[in-house]
Amino acid sequence: MTLLRESPRPRVVREHRWAPWLAVCSVCVGAFMGQLDASIVTLAYPAIQREFGAPLASVQWVSLGYLLVLVGLLAAVGRLADAAGRKLVYLQGFVVFTVASAACGFAPSLESLVVFRLVQAAGAAMLQANSVALVSASVPRERLRQGLGLQAAGQALGLALGPTAGGLLVASAGWRWVFWINVPVGCAAIVAGHYLLPRTRERSTVRRLDWPGLVLLATATTALLVALSGASGLGLPGSAILGLLGLSCAAWTGLWIRERRARFPLIDPALLRAPGVATGLFGALCGYLVLFGPLALMPQILPGGAAHAGLVLTALPVGFAIAALGTDRILPRRWGNRARGIAGAAVALAALALLVPAPAATGPVIVLLGLLGIGLGVFIPANNTVIMSAVPARLSGTGGGMVNMTRGIGTALGIALVTFALHVAGKDVGGARTAVVMMAVAGLAAIASAAYARSGRPGTVRKVYQTERQ
Repeated sequence: MTLLRESPRPRVVREHRWAPWLAVCSVCVGAFMGQLDASIVTLAYPAIQREFGAPLASVQWVSLGYLLVLVGLLAAVGRLADAAGRKLVYLQGFVVFTVASAACGFAPSLESLVVFRLVQAAGAAMLQANSVALVSASVPRERLRQGLGLQAAGQALGLALGPTAGGLLVASAGWRWVFWINVPVGCAAIVAGHYLLPRTRERSTVRRLDWPGLVLLATATTALLVALSGASGLGLPGSAILGLLGLSCAAWTGLWIRERRARFPLIDPALLRAPGVATGLFGALCGYLVLFGPLALMPQILPGGAAHAGLVLTALPVGFAIAALGTDRILPRRWGNRARGIAGAAVALAALALLVPAPAATGPVIVLLGLLGIGLGVFIPANNTVIMSAVPARLSGTGGGMVNMTRGIGTALGIALVTFALHVAGKDVGGARTAVVMMAVAGLAAIASAAYARSGRPGTVRKVYQTERQ
């Protein structure tokens, strides 16, 4: 087995009638691993705070630093994978992620832990930029929503096990096992991907990487999250926070201008002009903000320690998995992705609204987190299908990278806004309610994006690429 080129699948796998779904299941291992890591780490925050004597505003950078690198690299890695081969980049990403996970477990200080997480994020970018693209390339277009729903279920399973496994690991073996658990899963995923994933058939040409666009994107997201951390207790003066917010706004503006004028843009405006893509990406940002906000909130406010918080939080991804797998059997077949997106976002918003009066009452929280998961499990696969249905096959890595980039931004904002709310309003019912209200606003925005979205076809943007621009 080599990781320096794309090897063909064995003939028995390639010609099997379940070959598309075997490939999707292989991608689900990566989806499971990524979400297991994302949800399990938040349960380790209190233990890491105690071991290194650091405030929450500092410890949250174990996640935020990871997400910043992830967001900064996803679009660029997606473009490179469209040219070099999505299977190749995906499997190499697993190697980087697995080795870095082992290093995180041996980290002697908070600073070294954050550095190892940055390396881990580079591997995660190689995985996530290609996961949606590999599903899109493996299954027929008419089964795309089912394929993406199965991938979403893999994510949900990782999220479901993350809080429970994280709480139990932290309470028994210690927080370092939160990272070491990735090593056996990663090794299994590398073997499965080698034998089950198809080689890249349609490729694009990457003539030049948009380095200015990459720098502007990294500056915009980093400055925004550092400003939010500064306002959440990191110890920055007010003038520095305002300066960082101004820098973030300037970088976002510069990125927009740059991408409209660049010959080989990092985030291609031609894709954003396709029906449903821009609104779908905004909906993905809001959806993942709502999904990850509770994962950062509940361990800070629920009584009973990490193990108890993990068990309570399991209701959220379990509801997500049930909806992602069962939506096509329950909802009317005549409902398109737009109707499904609106319905899912509305259920999520209702759950958040009901959560506001009692955000720390264990019984109601379990029920409402399950309901929230069901709403997001309907919304997210439908929303992602709208986006990927409008992207040509040879640009699926670019499209998948954009989906996961906005997902990373939404995840980072969910963690940062919860930390901000708890710092401003206190780690009690008042702070929890403030955090839930922020998530409810994002849920309302997700409904608006789903209502506005219109499904597109790959031909909508293919004409823009009659001359090779990548």
